[in-house]
Order: sequence, then structure tokens, then C-alpha cells
Amino acid sequence: MSMIAPVQQLWQRASKREQRLLSLAAAVVVVGLIWWVGMAPALKVIKTAPAQHLALDAQLQTMKQLQAQAKDLRAQAPLTAEAARAALEQSLKSLGAGAQMAVQAERVTVTLKDVAPDLLAQWLVAARQNARMAPKEAHLKRNDKGGWDGTIVLQLPGAS
Repeated sequence: MSMIAPVQQLWQRASKREQRLLSLAAAVVVVGLIWWVGMAPALKVIKTAPAQHLALDAQLQTMKQLQAQAKDLRAQAPLTAEAARAALEQSLKSLGAGAQMAVQAERVTVTLKDVAPDLLAQWLVAARQNARMAPKEAHLKRNDKGGWDGTIVLQLPGAS
């Protein structure tokens, strides 16, 4: 109450012209606040919604493809350790001389030397689909030529 009284006195002492100008300034501030807090964010959402919708649709399609791939992998009959090793050895040929495989009990260690990134990605997909093996450990470094050096450890099926 004590803060309102001085403001009311100032308002009453102001001329009609000053009161109108102050009212107009207050209206501009209120309209600006309404725009800044209420309208601008809503318009931004409306403007970006179609692009977000397309991105989410693309993500959904990717997820559906991955789901179908996972169902296919689950439906396949399990491989023996020997068949998985042979499939993995066959898939390593796509990496050329830059990859060597060493089998030790149920662990397979693949040593890579200057393997191109796209070839490595394709080989990992082939190892997952054909040999039904996924990496358990990976120690990779990018070399100066842009290729990958290091080791990838996989586990043969039937071993936990």
C-alpha cells in the first residue's frame, strides 16, 4: 500500500498528455512481454515442427529396420563355433592384408593394420550377420593415413 500511494500521486499530478504517453508506453511494454513470453516461442515451434516431424519419421524408419534385422538374427539357427570361425575368416578377406585373425580357445582376436574406415564398418556388419559375432573388446587408433590400427576381440558362439 505504501508503494502505490506515491505512484498514484505522480499519476494525478501528470498532465493528460503525459498520462496518455505513459499509458501508451505501458501498453507497448505489456504487448512486448506477451510477444516475448507467449507468442514468439509458439511461432518458433510451429515453424520448426515440419522439419522435426521429418527427422522423427526418418528415425522411426531406421528403428523399424533395426527391429526387423534383430528379428531376422534371432530367427536364424545358432552357428557352431567352427562354422562361426569359418564365416569370420571368410569375411576377413574383404579387409585384405590389413587384417589377421588369431583364435585362442573361444576368443578370436583380429589385428588390424591400416584398414579403411568404410571397409571396417562393412566388415563389422558382415561379422554380425554372417558369423553372428559382435566385438567384446576393441582397441583401435586412427593412423596418419586415415586408416585404423589395433585389435578387436570377438567371442565364438556357445561360449559365455
